[in-house]
Amino acid sequence: MFKNRYGQFRAGWVILFAFFLINIAQGIFMIPGLLLSGLLEANQSGDSFDAEIGMSALDGDPWVFLLLQGGGTLGGIVITLLLWRYLNKFPIKELGFKGTMKDLSFGLLLGAASITVIFIVLLATGNVTLVNSFSDPEFTVFTLTFLILFILVGFFEEMFFRGYVMSTMAQRGNKRWLIYAVSALFFSLVHGTNPNVSIFGLVNILLVGILFAYMFDATNSLWMPIGYHITWNYFQGNVFGFAVSGTAPYGIYNVDISKGNELLTGGSFGLEGGMLATIFIFLGFIATNLYVKSQKLTR
Repeated sequence: MFKNRYGQFRAGWVILFAFFLINIAQGIFMIPGLLLSGLLEANQSGDSFDAEIGMSALDGDPWVFLLLQGGGTLGGIVITLLLWRYLNKFPIKELGFKGTMKDLSFGLLLGAASITVIFIVLLATGNVTLVNSFSDPEFTVFTLTFLILFILVGFFEEMFFRGYVMSTMAQRGNKRWLIYAVSALFFSLVHGTNPNVSIFGLVNILLVGILFAYMFDATNSLWMPIGYHITWNYFQGNVFGFAVSGTAPYGIYNVDISKGNELLTGGSFGLEGGMLATIFIFLGFIATNLYVKSQKLTR
């Protein structure tokens, strides 16, 4: 039940154990941000410290928000690296930190371009309207703090869901289709607790999880999915002002989606809940395939 025929603990148990430890580590790393947010709120109200009340201070202080959310994400990164090195007993490089910066650059460009084109299509078809004009971007501290946060998120989620989950399964001889499916399904289910979640949104997250798995598998490196993940999130929420998987945006530009077709805009869940995201996820497979073939020709 717990071990395979080679005497190894089955991949599922290892992954669940790792996920359990990651949640504990994230909780521990979030404590400083939670304490600080509570103290700030108590200082402003004159009341005693209350952790739940302290959460309301987050919207008003981007650095406290980063300390809390970024701290938890950093905890996930740290424990993933430790588990890979001391539980799986492999060098950190073998988690997926191979390849070249070309892979990272292509991922960054593809994620940014995908969201930008979706935004242009929605704007041109009247499904969204700009609240502030292109000549009047709203740069705030959130513009920087969310960049840092989404970099951390891109690294953590790809390190765990692609690097750790897929590599652990591959080491135990699982079939490729099953590795892709488990990685993407796990990734989608974890997002099921996000605000304003929709079935279509979870389906798209499943599909983009398969795309990330393909990027990782095709390049034998995490750099491309990390890059794509970072700019897909950042351009969606902090450039064009859409919700990111249901979470509130702080965009340089702000959009009104109230008169748009929710099937295209994704509604309050964000672009990931819309059909245009589905199309561009599939285009991402084509772009990745063409990129990988071009790199093989130049070697």
